[in-house]
Amino acid sequence: MKITFDAIPLIADKITGIGWCEAGQTTAMARLFPENDYEYSFFTDKSGTALERIRPFAGDNIGLNTSKFPKKLYRGMSAMLPVPYSRFFGGDSDITHFFNYIVPPGVKGKTVVTVHDMVYKAFPETVRGRTKLMLNMGLKSSMKRADMIVTDSEFSKSEILKYFPEHEEKLRVVPCGVDMERFSPCTDKERIEAVKASLEIEGDYFLYLGTIEPRKNLERLIKAYGHFVDETGGNAPSLVLAGGKGWLYDGIFARVKSMGLEDKVLFTKYVPSEDMTPLMCGALAFVFPSVYEGFGMPPLEAMACGVPVLCSGEASLPEVTGDCAVICDAYSIKSITKGLLSLYEDEALRKSLSGRGLERAKLFTWERSAEMLMEIYRELMK
Repeated sequence: MKITFDAIPLIADKITGIGWCEAGQTTAMARLFPENDYEYSFFTDKSGTALERIRPFAGDNIGLNTSKFPKKLYRGMSAMLPVPYSRFFGGDSDITHFFNYIVPPGVKGKTVVTVHDMVYKAFPETVRGRTKLMLNMGLKSSMKRADMIVTDSEFSKSEILKYFPEHEEKLRVVPCGVDMERFSPCTDKERIEAVKASLEIEGDYFLYLGTIEPRKNLERLIKAYGHFVDETGGNAPSLVLAGGKGWLYDGIFARVKSMGLEDKVLFTKYVPSEDMTPLMCGALAFVFPSVYEGFGMPPLEAMACGVPVLCSGEASLPEVTGDCAVICDAYSIKSITKGLLSLYEDEALRKSLSGRGLERAKLFTWERSAEMLMEIYRELMK
């Protein structure tokens, strides 16, 4: 087969979970099934930035199919007019896979689209305006165009069918994976301390790593942490909130200030990819009380690092963590506080969760994810 991967999520300024999902699945697939021809398709410009960003993923196994047509102009045009995708990227692929919800018009061959979640329907107030507009305008026709729809979890499958039951026959679940080489226990204490120093972290800390935005439930986490500090006194571990700013984050920063927790809650600067594992491994525990996740990569990455996890029982999170995390009620400050106290006070619990989390993380490999995706491609070509 000749298989094209739309590479837009891989050439973004900062790669999000969608981009890492595409990177994991596509690179594993090209490695496991070298009998096929693979290519990344994307719009580029004179700066060459997109080419620099894609090359580490492409390696020697995945070719590049580029167009110099302005990307933003194409997006605007294709939203209003049926401008054929094949006009820019040819039409000789057997399968073209789009990893970020939208299948443009005029794609030759079979098409696959990954729809990661239905948060824009379930919690529209937590979604950026332009993202919500794009999905409201384009997702229905995108799913209709697709020959197969892939999603990350059984939870997301049930959510998609709640809003688009007509697509049940072509909907498949392919769980994400975790890079066990990138995320693994770090025993180099000097490396951990160097990363902590670079981020101005001192002593023990709870860690949240993800986008700073309302859906991640950070205001309730901060309130719960304030109660935790009251119960444990002045020597309580810090709460480190690491990650890029999403949107509607002003209330999160204001919450810290209104509670007088500026000395205990630290918002870090951007964390480079190579520093994520040492940062996780230095934490007392990883906390992720999100109200809605299509899959929930960060808790899985923490588990792969051998770090005990506190997460909510919402959406797909229990599907990922199983019985290897402390589960709290996302909407109960008391429940989140209780989870923080349990992990702080019970060393045996932390050790147990660390070991069990490591074993569970091994079930979620990019190789397994790529094999499941290849079965879908083969099903399409029969």
